[in-house]
Amino acid sequence: MCDDKIMNEICATHVHDDETFDSESLFIIAGNILKRATHIADKVLKGSQSHQENLEEKVPKANFKPPLCTINQLFAEMACKAPCEGIAYKTTKSILTKLSSYSWDAKVVITLAAFSFEYGNFWLLAQSSDQLAKSVGILKQVPEGLKKYKNSIDELNKVIKVTLEVIESIFEFKRLSIYDTKDVPALSSARGHISVDVFWATITIIACTTQICCITSHEEKTQELSPFAEKINSTLNFLKIRIKTCYEQIEQLKTYRQRKKSILTHTEIMEVLKELIFAKDNLQEIFDGSTKKRVSIEVLRNNNVLLFFSSLDISTDDISILKPIDDGIRKKDQYKILWIPIVEKWTNELEKKFEALQSKMSWYIVQSTEPIVGIRFIKEEWKFENQPILVVMNPQGQVEHTNALHMIRAWGMKAFPFTKKFEEQSVVKESNWFGDIVVGIDHPNLQEWIKDEKYIFFYGGKVQQWIQLLTTRQTAIANDAGIKESRIRIESVCVGKGSKGEGNLDILARFWTGIESTFISKTHRKTEIDTMTLEIQKLLSYKNQSGWAVLTKGSNVVLSGQGTTMSKVVQEYEKWKGFVQHKGFELAIKEYHNKLVLNPVAHIYCSIEISNTSGRILENMKCPDCSRIMETYISFKCCHIDGSAKGGVLH
Repeated sequence: MCDDKIMNEICATHVHDDETFDSESLFIIAGNILKRATHIADKVLKGSQSHQENLEEKVPKANFKPPLCTINQLFAEMACKAPCEGIAYKTTKSILTKLSSYSWDAKVVITLAAFSFEYGNFWLLAQSSDQLAKSVGILKQVPEGLKKYKNSIDELNKVIKVTLEVIESIFEFKRLSIYDTKDVPALSSARGHISVDVFWATITIIACTTQICCITSHEEKTQELSPFAEKINSTLNFLKIRIKTCYEQIEQLKTYRQRKKSILTHTEIMEVLKELIFAKDNLQEIFDGSTKKRVSIEVLRNNNVLLFFSSLDISTDDISILKPIDDGIRKKDQYKILWIPIVEKWTNELEKKFEALQSKMSWYIVQSTEPIVGIRFIKEEWKFENQPILVVMNPQGQVEHTNALHMIRAWGMKAFPFTKKFEEQSVVKESNWFGDIVVGIDHPNLQEWIKDEKYIFFYGGKVQQWIQLLTTRQTAIANDAGIKESRIRIESVCVGKGSKGEGNLDILARFWTGIESTFISKTHRKTEIDTMTLEIQKLLSYKNQSGWAVLTKGSNVVLSGQGTTMSKVVQEYEKWKGFVQHKGFELAIKEYHNKLVLNPVAHIYCSIEISNTSGRILENMKCPDCSRIMETYISFKCCHIDGSAKGGVLH
């Protein structure tokens, strides 16, 4: 039978762990008996000259009371069985069923105690010259001449010793239960396999009991122990491997906790960086991207450092976002950028990829073919999950922001000095937030239109028909006689199109990254969500719509809506154009749009996707349209591009 089948059958015999007693003390007693008994056997059969007094013997807890009734019942179940593997298996299942309410370690120890009681008695009587012992030995059928059973007893002794080691290993895992499987993952699989380990130890004990019964009964046929010996040795080897792995992980855990303590308590950035990056024996140098030379990490001492963590799957945009920041902070005093690539295992291919990325950077870079030592800390403390983050650290080694990248994406150098405090107090109050987002759109007249405070339709979407419709209808509204007479100037920009009208996915990606980053920056504030945040949130909900549009006056958002509603607004211009003269263009279009949105017949589904690199999950997000609390779901997305797969997405 395979281990999986055994596990299914044996686990069915286990009900719960209600019966509690000191199983370790019982194991100590049974172990002491068997160690001395096997020692006597070796001495009698092999002429060993060692003294029993030299055997190490543990002491059970004071006032320990063994479960004698249960032990006696088990021995009665185990004894006088015919030497057969099938019978041994049935007996094992029967015993484990009787012990269904005991823990796994208790089951095997009680079985061991029942066997040790018999085996200890056997050798106590066999080696004694006392007349009383000899008389009792006759009743117990202890043979006077043991030489004929030498091979059987020798094999039995070896199996007993290995079985003791297996049970000791099971208790070792029990003692390791003080650790969480999250910290020591190997414990999880080890605990899951304990029931099978207990099974093999138990069936081996039963086979040993049958063997000793055959010897005392002077049976010609004895129990064949070799298959049990082979399996129990195999079980021990696997247990040792699992225990070794556990201790390696525990050692790693201790090292990690020590490193974490050092990082969190150091009062100088240089010490923090050394703990974070370098193994003790490593040469503590970094690469200067501006001079293309290796320099000592000491160049960062007394500086505020922007720690840029990323995998090697970063885009040109990820790098280009930091270039103006690097240029800007060079004019400031004591500010530096340091790229720390997070690579678990370096390969020749990854080294080439690293060199290509490094050549595009002008800031400092950790250049090593070995993984940095603080990867676990960066993942657990700063929530790095393969997408880039930027941790801001002051000269005292204190973290000023756990991820300022979204703030930099949204505001650029306006976010300087990139601290959490500055984000909460200053950056998010910017009234020109949309202007900063559209600054990267490739259009020859856009900045001039913004400066002249013109009305601008920004629009886009996945359905080409919607884009063509809005282009046509917006142009018609802009050329309307009443609009021209009122000197209302209306322009349009299709987001995702280059200056020559060609499709440009990079522009579109930067646009939505800017929207998302601005939203994250806003929601990180510990204040009530304002109208600006709701407007950004509404925009974000249009990202995966078939169509969407934003109307601005200059860079100030007047109105935004999804494709279905906005297409109706522009198509039904004749229905609201009469209000333009006495209400103004802004109020007229807003009122008509809001009328359509609030129409219960025209129900609009609203969903928002937030990248899991935002650093935290937003709770109780209100719908930007109806103000109800939005439901939360988890989805996953892939871009089908090597190195660009997106992970978990909250929407």
